[in-house]
Amino acid sequence: MSVIFDLEHVTTYRYSQPVSFGEHRAIFLPRGSHGGRLLSYDLDTNIPADVRWLMDTLSNNVAILKFEQPAKELVVTYRVQGEHFGYRAISNFPLEARAKELPVQYTPDEWTDLAAFIRPHAEDPDGSVAIWTKAFVAGDQDQTLDVLQRMMDTINATMAYQAREAEGTQSPGETLRYASGTCRDYAWLMIEAVRRLGLACRFVSGYLYDPALDGGDVGMTGSGATHAWLQVYLPGAGWRNYDPTNRITQGFDLIPVAIARHPAQVIPLSGSWMGAADAYLGMDVTVAIRKLGTLPEFDR
Repeated sequence: MSVIFDLEHVTTYRYSQPVSFGEHRAIFLPRGSHGGRLLSYDLDTNIPADVRWLMDTLSNNVAILKFEQPAKELVVTYRVQGEHFGYRAISNFPLEARAKELPVQYTPDEWTDLAAFIRPHAEDPDGSVAIWTKAFVAGDQDQTLDVLQRMMDTINATMAYQAREAEGTQSPGETLRYASGTCRDYAWLMIEAVRRLGLACRFVSGYLYDPALDGGDVGMTGSGATHAWLQVYLPGAGWRNYDPTNRITQGFDLIPVAIARHPAQVIPLSGSWMGAADAYLGMDVTVAIRKLGTLPEFDR
């Protein structure tokens, strides 16, 4: 089975007086892969803009917007229709023997390709992230999938989800100290912990399909906005999803847009404006995803 979905993402910036806009960078277009394909997409702005597309160093689709006139309000609207094939359980992709226990043994070619995703990025000045990580492998706890599952479950069970409109991501140490955070904070904590176990891990920005929006019984945490999770590279299975916010590793709910070494590389919309320092009034973001229908299973 595959799911046909419709997505609309609207970002609105408001100002007390007309301001000028510098170049903006938009990352919203889902990645084409074995997990899905694009059917159509559209990018609209409320003021005239020159738009050009490029593919960044990690093959993410990026739109560069140059605005032609000042305004008191900037509205950027993305619309996408796509087909999502879903992600199968890791058990459907038997791990190679070298990946079943920690530390995972990568080949020389894998090390070359994955080095940027293995090396920790965030500092750990008080050692709290390292201490937290070691608890998952203490004693004889070295089964790779078991460690990853317990780490994801622990984040979900022991931390309080808090939506935060401010841009940016907490450091992993802050997330541990506050015992709370957003989906981006949860993903970033797990990424940096997993990297300290020698596994290649990358940040994923995208969208979360919530069946409750279409009348389903179960609501997802973090729906109605962009979402973030992580992928771990496991020999034999490849890049596999882990979403600590909702304890998801498979299914049709995660729609990836961009991958990165760290969260700051894949902000959905970023840019600059020029005007009076007190002109900025705020930003609103709305995201709506609807399932339009399903298609029958086919061999792939």
